[in-house]
This record gives sequence, structure tokens and C-alpha cells, in this order.
Amino acid sequence: MTARVEEPVDETVPALGATRLFAAGGQAGYATHRATFGELPWRELETTFLPELEASGLSGRGGAAFPAWRKMALLAGARRTGRRVPRASTPVLIANGAEGEPLSVKDATLLHNAPHLVIDGLLAAAKVTGARTIFIYTGVGNLAPVTTALAERDDAGAVTLVEAPDTFVAGQSSAVVNFLETGRALPRTMATRLGEAGFKGRPTLLSNVESWAHMALIARYGAAWFRAQGTQPDPGTRLVSISGDVPAETVLEVPGGAPLEAVLASAGVGPDAVGAVLVGGFHGRWVRPAGMRLAAGEQSAQSVRPGAGVLHVLGHGRCGLAATATMVSYLAGESARQCGPCLFGLPALAGLMGRLAAGAGAGRADADLVAEVQRMGELVAGRGACHHPDGTVQLIRSALETFADDVPWHLAGQCLAGQHLAEGGSR
Repeated sequence: MTARVEEPVDETVPALGATRLFAAGGQAGYATHRATFGELPWRELETTFLPELEASGLSGRGGAAFPAWRKMALLAGARRTGRRVPRASTPVLIANGAEGEPLSVKDATLLHNAPHLVIDGLLAAAKVTGARTIFIYTGVGNLAPVTTALAERDDAGAVTLVEAPDTFVAGQSSAVVNFLETGRALPRTMATRLGEAGFKGRPTLLSNVESWAHMALIARYGAAWFRAQGTQPDPGTRLVSISGDVPAETVLEVPGGAPLEAVLASAGVGPDAVGAVLVGGFHGRWVRPAGMRLAAGEQSAQSVRPGAGVLHVLGHGRCGLAATATMVSYLAGESARQCGPCLFGLPALAGLMGRLAAGAGAGRADADLVAEVQRMGELVAGRGACHHPDGTVQLIRSALETFADDVPWHLAGQCLAGQHLAEGGSR
């Protein structure tokens, strides 16, 4: 598993190779990693790391885009008081590489090629927060490279590698903590923030593995270096998984605020070949790429949040409504089945979207189908025990907006993408 990467465009970036996260090359061992990046500045970390992390503007790379420094500041605050913290209350660090999103391979690519950056980020945070319990939580396919990386080091004794279940919700933050405590990777209602009481009631900092890798570089090179790429509101670089109707599925490292069409062009995808792009994965948003930028923060008519770092290209020969119906059916089957919206709402939405995609004949009942989808979405959104129903509704709403011209054709039993529809289903 290898990554395709983009050359830095700013001359102020240190000469670290072809890119940032993969500067040490493919499947880099510890010796190559150290020769490329150098040692962490251990003596200065306690005084410099948190201020530099805040100044860097790094946002989480797992989907939520929460400011990385805020999570760490919450854990580091107690230590700065100088009070002795009993072991039962010492912070816990978790690198989340579950990557349950079916269209994402960026975390796996990172762990196969640059696992030592993830470990460095965790150890730097442990120095600042006083954490002595550290987990790397990832799927079975990533265990071997991380195991090898941990064995190469003599400073990673506090790090425990845990195999994550292969389910969509296994990477949800409360599901991660629940699995580490009970062996059940199901979301649960958290009375307090993880930073206050997470794993076994201890202050817990959980971030995506890519976030930890960026933190390792910020600890070494500082905020100004990190901001030399990207834009003021979305600094640095991020990994994106590109799939779908593309010459080859790949992972790219791109600057924040990058134009979507430019990113696709880097993957060999021209604008004329693209009908739409699903940005962010199954809990993401369908968009037309022209004039759109990838940017953390608020979505607008010109920008879309990268979410889990997924860009799934839909060619003109594929139907967006059919693709969405397939995804919603999958999401309904992947729910935790712990609340009404997941138990009843998502299967109902899957059935409605399946009918719409199949174009099951005209008539008043079908003319009201879109209204019923919207009504059911209103009933589901914001009422689940976790964000799984909300993400599913977001996907559906974006499909109805982006593929609005397709809807009346489907209701009439036809498809603009050329898919043959018939009474009762598609073939």
C-alpha cells in the first residue's frame, strides 16, 4: 500500500523530501524516519508544543475538524497546576485508525508508510500531558506495520496496539472508548466530554492517526512551518482518498483550501469526466466540483468540508440516486441498533431511497416520495444516540439537491445516467 503525494509549493518548507507526511518514503523504518525528520525536541516540548499547536491551527483529520490544541489543552491544564495526579486519573491518549468509512484508505496508507510519525505525535503529547496509557486502535490490516514500528523503538513501551472491529461505527469516539473498556464497539451516551472523563473515567484525548502525525511535525518544525501550506482558515496539508470513476484509486496529500478540480486533476481526472463528487464519505456531501474548494469549517456554495478525507468520483455513466440508495442501505445495516432513529428510521429511509432509485412507476404515491424522504429525514436527524443518523440524512439531503434534475425522471421510470429502470426495480 503506497501513497501518491504532491510536491510542496512553498520554498519555506524544509527540504524533507517529496512531501510532508511521506517524506521518509514508502514503508519507512525507524532508522530512515529518524534520518529524515530528526529527533523530537524533548527538552522544549513541555513549554513550546502546546503554544505551537494552537498557533498552527491544526484541525482534526478524522472528520469533525475540531481544533487539535483544545483537546490537548484540556488534558495539559491539570498538569500545569503542579498537583500530583493519581494514576487512576492520569490522562489517556488514543490514536484512532479504525477507518470504518468504506471509501477511505488514507489512515491505512499512513500507518503502512509512516507509522513512526503517529507514534511520535503520541509520545510528544504524553510528555506534555503526563499520559502513561496510550492506545493505537486500528483494523487488522494495519496491525503488522504498526507492530513492526513499535518493536523498532525503545521509547514506546506505554503504547498498546488494539485491533478495531471492521464496522462503520467502530471508529466513533464513544464506540472506541467503549470497545477499549468492554470489547463492544458501540456508541454510547457520554455524560461528559472525553477530555474530562473518557476511558475508565480518566481524561482522554482521542484523535485520528493523521492528526497525530501532523502533531509530530508541528512539534519539530513549529506553527509557521505548518502554515506555509494551505490557507489562513485551513492551514497545513491533509490526506485524501480518491476513488470511483478514476484511472487509479490513490491517496494524495494536498494543501488546505485546495480547489476540488485541481485535486482531481492531480489524480488524472479531468472535469469533463466528472458528474459529481462525494466529499467526506458515506456521511459526506455530494457536490459538483466546479468552483468548489476543500476547506475545514463552515460549508458554503464555494467550499465543502473534507470530512473523513474521501473524494469519490461519480462519472456521467453512473446514477447518483442509485449510488446514494446503495450507501443508505449499507448505513442502515451498519447502525448500532440502540435507538429509534437507527432501528426504524434508517431502514425506512433506505426503503424510500431504494424506491426512488428504482423509479418504480409514476402516480401520486410516487410523486409524494421525495416529500416522504424529507419528512422521514426530519424525524431522524438530531434524535439519535450518536451522529450516525445525522450523517446519513446529510448524505440523502445532498443527493436530493445535487441530483434534483434526476428525480422527476426516476419517478417517470427513466434515468438521465442511462440506467434502465422498470416497474418494481432496476436491472
